Amino acid sequence: MNNSLQSSKLVLLLAIALVLFLNTELDFLTAAGALDSDSKVYIVYLGERKHDDPELVTASHHQMLESLLQSKEDAQNSLIYSYQHGFSGFAALLTSSQAKKISEHPEVIHVIPNRIRKLKTTRAWDHLGLSPIPTSFSSLSSVKGLLHDTNLGSEAIIGVIDSGIWPESKAVNDQGLGPIPKRWRGKCEPGEQFNATIHCNNKLIGARYYLNGVVAAIGGKFNRTIIQDFQSTRDANGHGTHTATIAGGSFVPNVSYFGLAQGLVRGGAPRARIASYKACWNVMRDEGGGTDGRCTSADMWKAFDDAIHDGVDVLSVSIGGGIPEDSEVDKLDYIAAFHAVAKGITVVAAAGNEGPGAHTVDNVAPWLLTVAATTLDRSFPTKITLGNNQTLFAESLFTGPEISTGLAFLDSDSDDTVDVKGKTVLVFDSATPIAGKGVAAVILAQKPDDLLSRCNSVPCIFPDYEFGTEILKYIRTTRSPTVRITAATTLTGQPATTKVAAFSCRGPNSVSPAILKPDIAAPGVSILAAISPLNPEEQNGFGLLSGTSMSTPVVSGIIALLKSLHPKWSPAAVRSALVTTAWRTSPSGEPIFAEGSNKKLADPFDYGGGLVNPEKAAKPGLVYDMGIVDYIKYMCSAGYNDSSISRVLGKKTNCPIPKPSMLDINLPSITIPNLEKEVTLTRTVTNVGPIKSVYRAVIESPLGITLTVNPTTLVFKSAAKRVLTFSVKAKTSHKVNTGYFFGSLTWSDGVHDVIIPVSVKTTISM
Repeated sequence: MNNSLQSSKLVLLLAIALVLFLNTELDFLTAAGALDSDSKVYIVYLGERKHDDPELVTASHHQMLESLLQSKEDAQNSLIYSYQHGFSGFAALLTSSQAKKISEHPEVIHVIPNRIRKLKTTRAWDHLGLSPIPTSFSSLSSVKGLLHDTNLGSEAIIGVIDSGIWPESKAVNDQGLGPIPKRWRGKCEPGEQFNATIHCNNKLIGARYYLNGVVAAIGGKFNRTIIQDFQSTRDANGHGTHTATIAGGSFVPNVSYFGLAQGLVRGGAPRARIASYKACWNVMRDEGGGTDGRCTSADMWKAFDDAIHDGVDVLSVSIGGGIPEDSEVDKLDYIAAFHAVAKGITVVAAAGNEGPGAHTVDNVAPWLLTVAATTLDRSFPTKITLGNNQTLFAESLFTGPEISTGLAFLDSDSDDTVDVKGKTVLVFDSATPIAGKGVAAVILAQKPDDLLSRCNSVPCIFPDYEFGTEILKYIRTTRSPTVRITAATTLTGQPATTKVAAFSCRGPNSVSPAILKPDIAAPGVSILAAISPLNPEEQNGFGLLSGTSMSTPVVSGIIALLKSLHPKWSPAAVRSALVTTAWRTSPSGEPIFAEGSNKKLADPFDYGGGLVNPEKAAKPGLVYDMGIVDYIKYMCSAGYNDSSISRVLGKKTNCPIPKPSMLDINLPSITIPNLEKEVTLTRTVTNVGPIKSVYRAVIESPLGITLTVNPTTLVFKSAAKRVLTFSVKAKTSHKVNTGYFFGSLTWSDGVHDVIIPVSVKTTISM
């Protein structure tokens, strides 16, 4: 980089830093005093729009509020957002009594309190077989497979609801891209440090931001000591830049993280267009200092609403609300996403990072595609040599220079007078206080959690408990223990292999146990992608981050390619193609284990259908498709009444009698949470392969369960008869209650193996 560019960057960063730390307050509500101090934000959900004209939809929202508040001015001051494109509803400042009163209005389906949700925070594409790839646009003729067939996703539009984007990032360059697709209806909004004309291009084609919900949640004013962010789509946090460029980032050669993971960085669909919807903000934590990415339901719903209008093909949402409960609010939080799916937009969501316990998976609605996280076949081994010449290896992001120091042990009960200044300390608890002690490095022995960090300015090394115990034994048997730590290196291939990350949330689904979640898994550990230069973990505009936040855009990028190849596929067809073709082993054929309290072979509650396999997903043979009728069956089986469903859909709808079974929802999986004796369920498959095909059933029954498929052969004879239905009878031989046992059902024509996971738990009535 030449001196003028370096100077320009320095000036920019200094200006940004000054802006971020100014303790200024901007009024959010011009007449806040007219509103009750006990007012909070509520989302008033009205279902499908009654008018095609968005202005008429908004006018109806004003009228409803005016009738409630008995004042036109108060109605205008109360309204936070009008949801006018994908569905009808609004967010407004209301007291609890006003919220209760408006919930009784005949046109209102539900009133939902505004909730705070959190962000779920190179080698990936080689690992998944979406390669080889050239190092520049000049040699694209060598591209093969799915990337070749879709022109690297050049006509796809990826929407990302997150913390915004850093528009100067090299990964957002539009080199080699043609004109913006004509169907695009979105826009770039100007704002603080964001010039729509300069910062948007043929790659970054949309930039919107949503601040009203989070500002209302913190008291009605934009206070920079609380929200340390830009009032624009510019990303102060870095999370949004990272996720957007994982999904659709452009080629950037010779990138590394302090020398680690060096190579070509790109998104899954390198020529796809990106639309950034900033609904998450860099907010000061309540305790402990620092900031987190926080997103409110009101802001997110408006982002969904605009994305539906704008014409995105896929929405990547690396956001969650923690472990879900079987509550009406949890179910309703997914309704905005439902409207996107109903309009043909695949919504990809993070499974969450609260694993590895059971029932922790987030984003569990059947219209969402929920993604777990796996490791790559890549590690960063770090050599630890003790003073007795014993050598151990652990992982870290330590890049040198070599450390050679004394060695000490610290725990929460250690005497504060123990002098560890200049030494490397061994700890077994991340809460052990080391701040201000002047340590040279930290060796943090822990259960495997697959999360590596640089620990700010102090190098951190991460051995497991076994190696930590070996180090502790050495310390306690040596008068003056010493240690030498060598910089990490990058190792790809064996012995590093794919496993489900310890932090990745697990099933079964706590809201609807018959709906398998997560759906699929993808790499989400130490993923190298672009990041905001304001993030302390960045190096030259790139960073290594881990989480289901990272695995989610991996799948979003693949879906952008699939939608380019199969533009008429529904979101359910896309999910089916991914689930039924997924790897049940690593790409190299090794078993996939699940990290947790005890390492075990991964099962469907760890990774859904398995590890995503992009090339096979392009030609799945059969798909388990779903449409509005199937989602109606789900809503009926989940207990929604006719009136609510009718207003959600904008047309009169009656639930069938008897009520549909959730077991019959046409998912690419079978999950039976309470099998007493036997049960029969149905599935329907659509042939998307050769017109004349014959598929035969291959059954792998769960332990103690007999699966019977009827018919055992599916014969597709013509283009007019591409849809066939079959039944599956499950019968248990268990005499006592059991946990879940797992199997699979495969339809094979000799070329395509269409595999769905089967999960069954026996429950005996007493």
